[in-house]
Amino acid sequence: MVKTNVMRLLDAAGITYETGTYEVDEHDLSGSHAADLMGADHDRMYKTLVLKGEKKGYMVCCIPVDEELDLKKAARAAGEKKAEMIHVKDMLGITGYIRGGCSPIGMKKHFPTYI
Repeated sequence: MVKTNVMRLLDAAGITYETGTYEVDEHDLSGSHAADLMGADHDRMYKTLVLKGEKKGYMVCCIPVDEELDLKKAARAAGEKKAEMIHVKDMLGITGYIRGGCSPIGMKKHFPTYI
């Protein structure tokens, strides 16, 4: 098994975890669909979204897989006037993770994280 940054950090801290895998469906990349494919309870699974604020830069939001992020509320929580989702093509370079496999733990840099 290939270890991700988050797995290495959890191992180093002695924290136990479970991994889950699923076949990516290019037509449905939603967190809800991923939860279904893994047989996971939607109430216990979160998706990680990366945004960029106007002044403070990048931020991370973790929300339940069945929910949608309110960009205005996220910006306000971060002390920003406005925030927008980053482009998928920028995900790997900014976070070190790909879409569908992004964790708020173990990113290339530390970003403010809101749950």
